[in-house]
Amino acid sequence: MDTGERTATLRRLVVIVLFDGVDLLDVTGPPEVFSLARRETDDAAGYEVVLAAVALEPVTTGAGVRILPDLTFEEAARRSIDTLIVPGSVEIDSERRVHALVDPELVERVRELAARTRRVTSVCVGAHLLAAAGLLDGKRATTHWSTARQLAADHPEVEVDADPIFIREGDVWTGAGISACLDLSLALIADDLGEAVALRVARQLVMYLKRQSGQSQFSVPLEQISATRRIEDLRHHILRNIGRRLTVADLAAFAHVSDRHLARIFKTELGMTPHAYIESVRVEKARNELESSDATLERIASVCGFGTVDTLVRAFRRRLNATPTEYRSRFRSA
Repeated sequence: MDTGERTATLRRLVVIVLFDGVDLLDVTGPPEVFSLARRETDDAAGYEVVLAAVALEPVTTGAGVRILPDLTFEEAARRSIDTLIVPGSVEIDSERRVHALVDPELVERVRELAARTRRVTSVCVGAHLLAAAGLLDGKRATTHWSTARQLAADHPEVEVDADPIFIREGDVWTGAGISACLDLSLALIADDLGEAVALRVARQLVMYLKRQSGQSQFSVPLEQISATRRIEDLRHHILRNIGRRLTVADLAAFAHVSDRHLARIFKTELGMTPHAYIESVRVEKARNELESSDATLERIASVCGFGTVDTLVRAFRRRLNATPTEYRSRFRSA
């Protein structure tokens, strides 16, 4: 075997599923990341990235840009695939609600390719395709926050967590929405080639640092998830008074309901207890302080309503799997 053949053998084959209506960045983002990994390492340890579709004809993405595939699904199925990347597509109804699209024929193609793959991944709403193919059964998975409820409703056998940027469950990885495909690709590179290479690639991408999987994909106070005026008033009351001591009794009095009824309201509207919601808002405010200021942890704990640094640290570990100091070192804005 000559040097060229050895190089081709050592390269990891990455196959990205391509189909009409697919989200453009989900297709083009990962190849950019993997190409930079080749530049940052020995060429023999790099990646070969190909786009696979039903036929070798141009595919029109959801953005209207046409892309030409490299090989067909049948050709891809005859090769040994290291990483399969499954993007998704959505439609928006007349009320501006987002729905992930699932084509049964495409699901079958994904199932066939996954059987030839060492590592299966989805980006954004591609998780709906993996779930339909049975690849997420009994697993924890994420997707774009706008379709998380749809994924949970359509596939109760999947533990849907809409908060993390990406989730790894053995050899199955799921990524959150849109630009999180870059974070997922960096995590795959870190898994293959080490954190040092992934960080060098992140610098080439002009990403401040590689985000942790535990970092939330959206902002809690701005998240539009409630349906009634009462819960909206409660949420704004919490946000305005987040630095103060907030108890269930205080919130119940503000809403003119009993403690027990308040708990039911939060469970029905927000899917969590009042205490859990208050903590999530406090963590979000603390994250913003850590990213944008030089305030001490004592100051942040005080203004965010944690009271003590120990309480702040415990909340960060519970929700982000990192300490405030670790979070600031990774995400502090210049």
